[in-house]
Amino acid sequence: MTKIGLISDTHGYLDDAVFKHFAPCDEIWHAGDFGEGVAEKLAAFKPLRGVYGNIDGTSIRKDFPLNLRFRCEEVDAWITHIGGYPGRYNPAVKPEIYTNPPQLFITGHSHILKVIYDEKIKCLHLNPGAAGKQGWHKVQTLMRFEIDGKKIQNLQVIELAKKGIIEAYKEVNN
Repeated sequence: MTKIGLISDTHGYLDDAVFKHFAPCDEIWHAGDFGEGVAEKLAAFKPLRGVYGNIDGTSIRKDFPLNLRFRCEEVDAWITHIGGYPGRYNPAVKPEIYTNPPQLFITGHSHILKVIYDEKIKCLHLNPGAAGKQGWHKVQTLMRFEIDGKKIQNLQVIELAKKGIIEAYKEVNN
């Protein structure tokens, strides 16, 4: 079993609570818009996978790809920053997602937390929302989940308040 911490749209801000919430995780996955300094802090804490986002400069782009497709245990996962969501996939990913769908499709960019199962292609779409302070979102969010063989399970949504921490864990079992 692999425990994943999922984060996106930090925009250069990393709340100290992230380290507490991701302490039980084996890996951290970042869905883009790191901003300066975030990747280094996360990579020093846990193994880090990620993609660059539209605000990321050359220092991030040299270390992280636009799209990252890989296997975690027996799950085919794809992370991209601007990927859309079921029914409204980004034209840049749409042909591939319909001809060779992953089992897990992770995006960022919108700052809107989403957990949607795309029945048409049998794919779980996750967007962890935004963990940074920059943007129009009202609550900073991130996710934790587990991959156990072919199963994606024990998904938790974690809300970070702007002042202090509000821990609101919402179990969503796949």
